[in-house]
Amino acid sequence: MLAKRIIPCLDVKEGKVVKGINFKGLKEVGDPPTMAAEYEAQGADEITFLDITASLETRQTMLDIVTRTASNLFVPLTVGGGIRSVTDMRDALNAGADKVSVNSAAVKDPSIIGECAESFGRQCVVVAIDAKRVGDHWEVFTHGGTRGTGIDAIEWAQRAQDLGAGEILLTSMDTDGVKNGYDIPLTSAVTDEVSIPVIASGGCGSMEHIYDVFSQTGASAALAASIFHYGECTVAEVKQYLRDKGVEVR
Repeated sequence: MLAKRIIPCLDVKEGKVVKGINFKGLKEVGDPPTMAAEYEAQGADEITFLDITASLETRQTMLDIVTRTASNLFVPLTVGGGIRSVTDMRDALNAGADKVSVNSAAVKDPSIIGECAESFGRQCVVVAIDAKRVGDHWEVFTHGGTRGTGIDAIEWAQRAQDLGAGEILLTSMDTDGVKNGYDIPLTSAVTDEVSIPVIASGGCGSMEHIYDVFSQTGASAALAASIFHYGECTVAEVKQYLRDKGVEVR
């Protein structure tokens, strides 16, 4: 089994890292390049940079900030937000991203997944899925969680894999920012149906929650924000805790 990854997430709005609850009530918490460098120093395996209002505002990702963030990083950087074409993905990769996350544009035109995978390799293509429980299933939402699509999240994850996605970034809108733990049922449902790596996202409030998602689901990586942004623990402390619990980490 591959070693598990710990990935701090930088949700970026207007050039600053922000944090909210259930995709709302965003508060500024810091500077992307500074925070990325600090998390790398703590032992982060990767950094995820999401320009969270780019799709809603119909604009490209803030590439100047991506370049500044990437310039001093040696761990992989995933960039998402406002990616609508192969050209946008190329621009993000040229700005310093190692992987690029697509969400809203891929739902609108799924062919972008295969086009990007063919152009840059599927290892560069991350399909982000923002899912919310609606009735007896999980529905895919786009444009920063503001638009329901009627698409079943598990079926969409399977289709994204078939189209060429190298990885799934799975965020539960129900647990996002609440800090009560990851959405175990959602994460299990997706990891049971796909063979590509799945990054669990949304709801991490403690080191125990990261252990729970690794021990109870097939997640390959855990993405977290609040616990790192507010200094509740470091990446190194999380990794030592997981090792002590018998989880293999990088």
